[in-house]
Amino acid sequence: MGKLKILHVEDDLDIQEIAKLSLEMIGGFEVLQCASGKQALAEVLDFAPDIFLLDVMMPEMSGDEVLKNLRKLPGLQNTPAIFMTARTQKKEIVDLKFLGAIEVILKPFDPMTLPDQIKSAISMPQK
Repeated sequence: MGKLKILHVEDDLDIQEIAKLSLEMIGGFEVLQCASGKQALAEVLDFAPDIFLLDVMMPEMSGDEVLKNLRKLPGLQNTPAIFMTARTQKKEIVDLKFLGAIEVILKPFDPMTLPDQIKSAISMPQK
């Protein structure tokens, strides 16, 4: 199997840069980064990701709206989704998991452990 492909949707350029370095250099993932949900929806089918990594709070389209729209596209109904958020309240995390997230990673995240958090999330049996 080749490199796992991650679609990373994040509007903050600093976070994009740190996450890309972390995911590619440490994690060995192939990463497509999009700064908005609109861009992600336009580019996702050509990339065919194995995992979605979605920021929650973004202008125009929130992470949960991005996920709902991605799920409507052919072949992406079962792609594992992981949200990244600075919102740490338990109810919000539960709500994101209810929407279909397999994991919720809290910001600020640790770039050294981010790839392992993702690998661990996708290897766990889903409920």
